[in-house]
Amino acid sequence: MDEKLFQIEAKRKQLDNYKPLPIELVKNLEEWFRIELTYTSNAIEGNTLTRQETAMVVEEGLTVAGKSLTEHQEAINHAEAFNYIKTLIDKKRQEITARDILDIHSIILNKIDDTNKGKYRNVTVRLRGSETILPNPLKVPELMEEFIKWVQSDTTDHPVKIAIDAHYKLVSIHPFVDGNGRTARLLMNLLLMQAGFPSAIIRKEDRSIYINSLEKGQTKNDMNDYYIVMLEAVDRSLDIYLEAVDPERTRVSEPNLQQRFYTTDEVAKLLQVDPETVRRYVRQGNLKAVKLGGKFIRIDKADLNIFIEGLKK
Repeated sequence: MDEKLFQIEAKRKQLDNYKPLPIELVKNLEEWFRIELTYTSNAIEGNTLTRQETAMVVEEGLTVAGKSLTEHQEAINHAEAFNYIKTLIDKKRQEITARDILDIHSIILNKIDDTNKGKYRNVTVRLRGSETILPNPLKVPELMEEFIKWVQSDTTDHPVKIAIDAHYKLVSIHPFVDGNGRTARLLMNLLLMQAGFPSAIIRKEDRSIYINSLEKGQTKNDMNDYYIVMLEAVDRSLDIYLEAVDPERTRVSEPNLQQRFYTTDEVAKLLQVDPETVRRYVRQGNLKAVKLGGKFIRIDKADLNIFIEGLKK
């Protein structure tokens, strides 16, 4: 883990060299992260809105046919909760309070479960399909008090480790009837942003790996898989920022099949077509792409795989 943290810290310092970032670029990135975090975090919990549908609901206030009212509200709430944690970035970690966490949770469950929003659970809960035994509800207030003291404590641990440990500790306490995962991921990202790092995105396709890594830690006290998953998420987000401020950074002679995002030229090499053909696929809506920073188009590996599978049919 130390080696990965060293790499992550080196990338953060690289990013710092570009600061202050152009205002428009920052706005573009923040909007992209807000939608992506909303889509992925809700998808991990079972929300079926697609990435594009999530953007439609959050940015345009549209209703998606065939999707439940709860799914719509989950998207709206998560986007608002992300906006809320951004107002807390200037706080120091030592100033985070239980009230801040309760407020995040209250936004997450707003108009979904108004009875339990912003309140610790007073009932026993179990995780479906999991062997994890969660704390007795009578212990939750005490455990949360200890958790807040830990968050506020002075420590020599790297801020990224503190953030991902905070996520693990909070979901393991499971202080709420519902919304624990979303609240914990938002708290983690608040701590990351306070320390100068971008938000970490746990991809929808990594859901099983992520959940299994949590259970492995909770039932076997083996955190190795968990740290791998979470540090990779932080690392990917740093790459997104670095690629946005310096598009040439990812223009390699041969595409790396392990990377998360591809440039137009890299996709052209993978598909063995010219770059203009790739642009045409994007314009026609056959291949999804994200525009970050001027004219720099990035294509998500998951979307590229879907496109390639479609070509085979």
